[in-house]
Amino acid sequence: MASSKFFLIFILAALIATPIVVAQLGGLLGGLLGSINIDGVLFCSLNGKIDILNGATTPIFPNASVQLRCGAGNVVSSTTTNGSGAFSLVLNPVQNILSSLLSNCNIVVTTPLSTCNASLPSAGVLQSPLQIVGRTAGGLVNLATGVFQLIPQLN
Repeated sequence: MASSKFFLIFILAALIATPIVVAQLGGLLGGLLGSINIDGVLFCSLNGKIDILNGATTPIFPNASVQLRCGAGNVVSSTTTNGSGAFSLVLNPVQNILSSLLSNCNIVVTTPLSTCNASLPSAGVLQSPLQIVGRTAGGLVNLATGVFQLIPQLN
């Protein structure tokens, strides 16, 4: 009888301690691996990049909704471009595997292009794959957008 009570107490203690250990391990691994940082500047164009036509430069795209979507369109993280069209997303490498981000995820701009220029399409979204642009000695991985494409319809 005493051994069954001891066993029950042991199981309860293990169940209570498990989330604490997982949280500490995640923090430890996150510190060792460093963050994954996705940065970009969005311009008001069909490809989200600078287009120079007739000596005029493309304006930036402020206050645009930017999402990191993976797999079947699952939103992993989101942000809004600032007044300079810049955005930044910081991801935990324990929750987001780098190889999966590069092969299975895209940056999606959900704000219609017509918001920044009425002559641009109001339907569709801009979408771009990710690419590695560098790593720091501290383990930080820097990702950036590739070339954006206008996708006529994306759910």
